[in-house]
Amino acid sequence: MKPITDHIKENLDVLFVGFNPSIMSSETGHHFANPTNRFWTILYKAGITNRKYSPTEDFKLLDIGYGFTNIVARPTKSAQEISSDEYRTGREVLKDKIKRYRPKIICFVGKGVYQEFSGRKKVEWGKQSESIIPGVVDFVAPSSSGLVRMRIDDIANIYSQLPKLIARENK
Repeated sequence: MKPITDHIKENLDVLFVGFNPSIMSSETGHHFANPTNRFWTILYKAGITNRKYSPTEDFKLLDIGYGFTNIVARPTKSAQEISSDEYRTGREVLKDKIKRYRPKIICFVGKGVYQEFSGRKKVEWGKQSESIIPGVVDFVAPSSSGLVRMRIDDIANIYSQLPKLIARENK
């Protein structure tokens, strides 16, 4: 299994951060590639994209201000397979990426991703009151995994806060 390429560049509006690539993402080389993952539908329903993109178009989102990375690069069947050492290393690598590329907003795709990154136990959905990297907004959204038991419309409603934050950050 091989890691997948980050889609990242300087000054993105939003850098989406997942736990790690799925087996399907590793096989295809694209982010959020598992057919049960609702990420691409959520972005569209939330008004973040003007149409539903497919995982094979993930790189195209760079052109509209969105990028992708993970806290851990190693593909697994589930996040439970990630070791504490991998999280510790991934946390530092991710901090370096954020400092280097300076996205306006980091959207953590899952509370657990943010908890591993920040070390904070109590986390609410949406914009966090204090960011880990000064000058970059931390935003926590539900995981888009099909295993998450939230309704897709409820998840999209949380993600729909992002366009408003982007507008504020671009002023």
